Amino acid sequence: MAAKPKIKLPRKIIERKKLVASLAAISESSDVLDPDVRLQILEVFREALETGRAEIERRFDKNEADGAETYAAGSYLLDQITLTLFEFSTGFVFPPNPETKTDTSAMAVVATGGYGRAEIAPHSDIDLMFLFQRKPVRQSEKVVEWMLYMLWDLGLKVGHATRSVGEAMKTAKEDHTIRTSMLDARLVAGDAEAYQNFETRFGREMLSAKQTDFVKAKLDERDHRHERMGDSRYVLEPNIKDGKGGLRDLQTLYWIAKAIYRIEDISDLVSRDVFERSDALRFAKAQQFLWAVRCHLHFTAGRPEEILSFNVQGDLAKRMGYRNRKTSSGVERFMKHYFLIAKDVGDLTRVLCAVLEEQHAKKSKLGLPSLPFRKGKASGFKIDAGRLTVEKPSVFSKDPVNLLRLFSEAERFDVDIHPEALRQIFKNLKRIDPKVRKDPEANRLFLDMLCNPKGPELTLRRLNEAGVIGQLIPDFGRVVAQMQYDMYHVYTVDEHTIRAIGILSKIERGLLADDHPLSTSEIKEVQSRRGLYVALLLHDIAKGRGGDHSELGAEIAEKLCPRFGLDEWESETVQWLVLHHLDMSRIAFKRDIDDPQTVKDFVEKVQSPERLRLLLILTVADIRAVGPNVWNGWKAALLRDLYYRAREAMTGEAPGGRAQARADEVKDRLSERLEGWSAQELEKYFELGYTDYWLAFDLDHLERHARLIKKAEGQKGDLHVATNTDTANDITEVVVHTPDHPGLFARIAGALALVGASIADARVITLSNGMALDTFWVQDVGGGAYTGKDRIRRLEEKIRQALTGQLNPKIELEKETARLRGSRTHVFKVPPRVTVDNAASGTATVIEVNGRDRSGFLHDITWALTGLGLQITSAHVTTYGERAVDVFYVKDVFGLKIDQAPKIKKIEDKLLAVITPPAL
Repeated sequence: MAAKPKIKLPRKIIERKKLVASLAAISESSDVLDPDVRLQILEVFREALETGRAEIERRFDKNEADGAETYAAGSYLLDQITLTLFEFSTGFVFPPNPETKTDTSAMAVVATGGYGRAEIAPHSDIDLMFLFQRKPVRQSEKVVEWMLYMLWDLGLKVGHATRSVGEAMKTAKEDHTIRTSMLDARLVAGDAEAYQNFETRFGREMLSAKQTDFVKAKLDERDHRHERMGDSRYVLEPNIKDGKGGLRDLQTLYWIAKAIYRIEDISDLVSRDVFERSDALRFAKAQQFLWAVRCHLHFTAGRPEEILSFNVQGDLAKRMGYRNRKTSSGVERFMKHYFLIAKDVGDLTRVLCAVLEEQHAKKSKLGLPSLPFRKGKASGFKIDAGRLTVEKPSVFSKDPVNLLRLFSEAERFDVDIHPEALRQIFKNLKRIDPKVRKDPEANRLFLDMLCNPKGPELTLRRLNEAGVIGQLIPDFGRVVAQMQYDMYHVYTVDEHTIRAIGILSKIERGLLADDHPLSTSEIKEVQSRRGLYVALLLHDIAKGRGGDHSELGAEIAEKLCPRFGLDEWESETVQWLVLHHLDMSRIAFKRDIDDPQTVKDFVEKVQSPERLRLLLILTVADIRAVGPNVWNGWKAALLRDLYYRAREAMTGEAPGGRAQARADEVKDRLSERLEGWSAQELEKYFELGYTDYWLAFDLDHLERHARLIKKAEGQKGDLHVATNTDTANDITEVVVHTPDHPGLFARIAGALALVGASIADARVITLSNGMALDTFWVQDVGGGAYTGKDRIRRLEEKIRQALTGQLNPKIELEKETARLRGSRTHVFKVPPRVTVDNAASGTATVIEVNGRDRSGFLHDITWALTGLGLQITSAHVTTYGERAVDVFYVKDVFGLKIDQAPKIKKIEDKLLAVITPPAL
């Protein structure tokens, strides 16, 4: 059972004598069962609890106590409160009755769970078991009830159970969760004999080496918890308690070890030959760090908060002394430390499970892999309990290349690596020195594993978690556990990279053909397969250094590719891909690809069909690996469209002839679709659109426009709104047909923002009769199509209200912004930036606006553009977490580009004023 908590007392946390005296004074002069007197008693306990908590927090804030001491202090404080409450309850509220021989003190108040281990974070729940030798009498049940209500009224969250010793044993056998909580049982107050009886029976019946069912249950429970939390220790807003690599994983290790080896402290595993001293030290270091973080988190939040969300990470980093440096911020350094600790927790789990495999004959009951011996392994390795390990520790000192060969063999025979081998790798990592890094065999082995046709993700993750990749490629080691402090990226840089390579492999093997048919088809034509894998490995390798990570990454690639054994052409391809790995997504998502200049500039940069297909596939894998909700059908459609247009331009497949001839061809094809229209109706309709209009939309869109315009002419009113949902591309099209006027775009954008519709793209058309035909492609907050009859009806109604003056979007959005002022996005600093580009388009000025996203961001920008007398012809809206990047193609009132320097300066100043937060 758990030992009594140890705690330093440089200043008293609670003065129990004073507390007891105050309670005695009340009981002597009053009826303690009187409700008003109970309130006085409650206030005495409350003052003691709050004073104690304030002292615990003061010590922690002043660095007079670390996380372990703060945990112990919290437990000690609650022990004294509970002990005093028990003595008062049994001595004054429900005292023993000699006549009925009822002794209300004949029970043990037992702390279980974390409280039993004396591990109480500042706002933790507590668990109590009221234990009796036999079934309790009614008077004793009243004591339990009175105590619980007092504890609840003190604001404590108390989990509780009332059991006899026999009942406790029965429930522990039936429910492994209850058995787990009782593993940490500790007597706080009451009948020591009853507790001793329970402790003896529990130790005899529940603690033994034959606990394989319990171990399996705990490991299954851990796996289900990981799955629920995202199954990665590298998510950027981790749950410090229940997340992978968090405190619950450490506790699971302790519970398994205690159930089997009957230890009281994890360091006892060293004498049992389960852990080495270094393992025990890593456990203690991880526990101390996580305890400290959790204490800071609870004190900062003022409640039992367990998630390291973005809006607390910065505060915690400062509290824990992480300062900004030239190449990384304090919060990034703090989170990197957290992820490295989480990795240590995973390593310790593997060590313990391996020892359990060796020491227990019925391995399968633990749910751990048990694989047969396979012949053909490399010299120096052997199979132990179905896992590959070293025959002797000297295998790495004799030939450091074996540090890579071990993983290659494990991949070849499809076996796991034994934790003992991982332990030896950790000890020998520094043998991967400059000489080994230049060794052709070492680089060949790594490149073969990276490009394994069966799938490299598992092996790369093993290599990374063992520290081998970071040692072999020090530049990669710099991004291990490197977080990207924004709301767009979900994983650390190294985890994102390995996931991207895994997605690339699945595309190549045809496993994602439904999601990525174009990439699956084009990868078969790739001439530089190795270059593609290396480029994806290196695409983010220079993140966190300051400067453009694409440019710095290309410089790193120039040095590494020859070392990996790539030829000159492959090396040049990798450098180009790393340098330009963001270009295709930037152009597809932020530029008007119907503008011929956009495609022309892109083709000049890409130059060859091989580079085009490589860039497409790399871009898809990169975006898919950012996070679970980043990729969607609309982004896929934009990338496909750009790819086809660029390929057509490169191969000469693009439709020839002048724009007018192409427009006439579109009209002829559209006429065939508009069955039942008279020649006069068709002629009248075709006169409405200028040449650019017929080339800006495909036939499906043009047909819908035609039917909308004809319907509008036959109905009353000038305003008509139509929607069309494209679930395949995760987008909903909203078309507004109404008389054109300044501010139209801004009002529609405001209405869409009010209903939570995010604009992904927009195209603005003014017909020859002065009517606007504005098309918006919108999504919901999850990146899917905006659907649902009620939601669509509300969207259309908001647009009508905004355009008829029934509501002012600006005023409504200001209210919404005020309501959301405390949201997570306000944690991030996004420098506002406005660029004006007259080279990106042959007919319009392109304005790009970057700033922190908020409700009404797009509305405010477009309203400002209207005030500047500019016409918006198309808009392309992209959001990267908290960062909004909006691009507008604009013309002046005469339909020309804005090329006067004073006018451009006025545009930049006005837009910066609109998007800059007041604090900046």
